[in-house]
Amino acid sequence: MSSDTITGPTTRPVENSAEPKVVPTRHYGRWAAGVAVIVLVAQFIHGLVTNPVWEWNVFRDYVFSETIVQAVWVTLQLTAYATVLGFLLGTVLAFMRLSRSPVLSTVAWAYIWIFRSIPMIVQLVFWFNLSALYKELGVGIPFGPVFFSVDSNTLIGTIGAAIIGLTLHQAAYAAEIVRGGVLSVDHGQLEAAATLGIPRLRQIRRIVLPQAMRAILPTAGNEIVGLLKGTSVVYVMSIGELFYQVQVIYGRNGRVIPLLLVATAWYVVLTSLLSVAQYYVERRYARGADRTPPPTPLQRVRRRFVAKETS
Repeated sequence: MSSDTITGPTTRPVENSAEPKVVPTRHYGRWAAGVAVIVLVAQFIHGLVTNPVWEWNVFRDYVFSETIVQAVWVTLQLTAYATVLGFLLGTVLAFMRLSRSPVLSTVAWAYIWIFRSIPMIVQLVFWFNLSALYKELGVGIPFGPVFFSVDSNTLIGTIGAAIIGLTLHQAAYAAEIVRGGVLSVDHGQLEAAATLGIPRLRQIRRIVLPQAMRAILPTAGNEIVGLLKGTSVVYVMSIGELFYQVQVIYGRNGRVIPLLLVATAWYVVLTSLLSVAQYYVERRYARGADRTPPPTPLQRVRRRFVAKETS
């Protein structure tokens, strides 16, 4: 008798042709908020174009005038000098604060505390009136005879007083920015470098600062932008920077709104340029941490054009 097993027809699972339909979530609140924002922006732009108080013809007459362009140049000079000198002094103060010497750390802490506590405008007025305290500044032996002296107003002047005030004020904030960046570097790397016999100064220059720059740059960029706008405070010293010249012009012709718009436009342009420079500098110092950084806006535009040409 045959032992073959008779098997019946194989049964297959019935496939469900009706798959569940995925319904995206509808964010009605988000849509309503977007529409409200678009309406508000459209109203604002419409007011800029149609409101005669803006006096765009006066804006066009003054935005690139010789007086305004020279004032912008003065603003840039003040910003550049105060930035370079302030961060150089701030770096020294930061390492003094991190020093094991109680004298150096205490002096640096006291400097930062005092200059962050006093408003910038008070410091500028103080340095502007320095000659009232010291009519002459000289070189000689401490508590002894003076070998050479010069009149304070001749030595410093109005621009010099503004640069000194901005620099000393900026150095207090720069010191904390640099100190925070240095503390972000792993201390073990310094211990390894010291074990290899690398000198202390080379450790700071080749190991600490390149890595600390990634933490320093974002805050430092914001501080420089704030300094650019903060130079408008020197109008109290009658220095011909952008805001002071705008005040002088609208004091003569009474066109307050369009002249303030001129100053606003220049500040927006200058801060935008600083922001672009900050973006590329940060990108450069991030190469060690991010080997494949995202493409820049210019690279994205180029890729789109290349993709369109190839298609």
